[in-house]
Amino acid sequence: MAKTRTEYQCQDCGAASRQWAGQCVTCGAWNTLVEAVIADVKPAAGRGYAGQLPTRAKLGEISATALHRLPSGMGELDRVLGGGFVPGSVVLLGGAPGAGKSTLLLQVATHLSGQTPCLYVTGEESLEQIALRAQRLGLSGAQLDCVSETRVEAIEALITSLRPAFVVVDSIQVMQVETLSGAPGSVGQVRESAAYLTRVAKRTGAVLLLVGHVTKDGTLAGPKVLEHIIDASMMLDGDTGGRYRTLRGIKNRFGSVGELGVFAMTETGLKEVKNPSALFLQRPERPAPGSAVICTWEGTRPLLVEVQALVDHSLGGHPRRVTVGLDGQRLAMLLAILHRHGQLQLGDQDVFLNVVGGVRVSETGADLGVILASVSSFRERVIPPHWVMFGEVGLSGEVRPVASGQERIREAAKHGFTRALVPRANAPKQPIVGMEIVPLDRLSDALEVFYAT
Repeated sequence: MAKTRTEYQCQDCGAASRQWAGQCVTCGAWNTLVEAVIADVKPAAGRGYAGQLPTRAKLGEISATALHRLPSGMGELDRVLGGGFVPGSVVLLGGAPGAGKSTLLLQVATHLSGQTPCLYVTGEESLEQIALRAQRLGLSGAQLDCVSETRVEAIEALITSLRPAFVVVDSIQVMQVETLSGAPGSVGQVRESAAYLTRVAKRTGAVLLLVGHVTKDGTLAGPKVLEHIIDASMMLDGDTGGRYRTLRGIKNRFGSVGELGVFAMTETGLKEVKNPSALFLQRPERPAPGSAVICTWEGTRPLLVEVQALVDHSLGGHPRRVTVGLDGQRLAMLLAILHRHGQLQLGDQDVFLNVVGGVRVSETGADLGVILASVSSFRERVIPPHWVMFGEVGLSGEVRPVASGQERIREAAKHGFTRALVPRANAPKQPIVGMEIVPLDRLSDALEVFYAT
């Protein structure tokens, strides 16, 4: 019999320790060491060095044929994936409880089951619960094979016998390898289960979609090595009480990273929003101070969003800087730039910033809109509703260009905007019909244009 031993594994980085400690010495996380039972199994004979060199080939001689993708039936999901599912790929879908992960995958699985064999493996719910969800969403699922199982060896046997082209495992945190004595959800079980199922997907050519839980800070739970095993990773965000959900690509070996898909939660499941710019621009008829429209770049397409700012006198000794959908550290830096190069002191003011619609903006092209929205709220001057702006603001007060400037301007023109405040390097050489371009060199130029309205 194999000897067993006890060790403590970090739930964040997977590092092992012989004794328990409050802090992991490898990654520095607190209260993440969990006891696990490890079986010391001797390696099987014949697994050593075989004495044969692996086959090699010149890079120029390798045939790089186009990938045959499997469309999901949802354009927004295919956009995040890079055009659809790649056979033999492993995709990880994460999200908070109630975000709609199981709903989305059940819709995709039932759609694909009418074209190719599909297998839906649930480890957290019973088959009756899956059937009730499908009935509530109006999905037939007559061709979809479902099974309630947590052992990866049994799942491998099903995949080998059924030969499905699409497999959903909900979720990876409850799967377990029988030869590993750790509890389901531990670092060792999650790592080995994901590696085991990945080998099965690569060998059979099936698309494997794993559902992952998230931690309290919104990151994927489990060891970090899990993110290296998979081919693509997506995160489904959205308030459980809200209507809209955003799907963002975090990692993708077969497409671009950072793509954004927008869905609406309805009584019949998630419906794709084909024009998200129109969704995020549902502005009131009467404009108010502190509102600015920016054109950001998400993946491979422009996106128009509204940035709202509220600047109010601070009653305490420490003014607050609160951001929703933007980086709080960058807001502090932009306020310092505004003080130095715009001669506007907001050090005694509370500044609240929000991106309407729940979308998160991480690029620097929103700098100009953030500053002008803050100035608009502080001065109580309305930014004209037909204005759109983008541009990075440097520490010396210059307005720097951003990528894909002309595509952003054309997107704004399609939605009825008639004036664009852009960096001078992003100004198009040919005029755009119906759009007045205001090129800017410095922050002072933007403030001068704003005060002149």
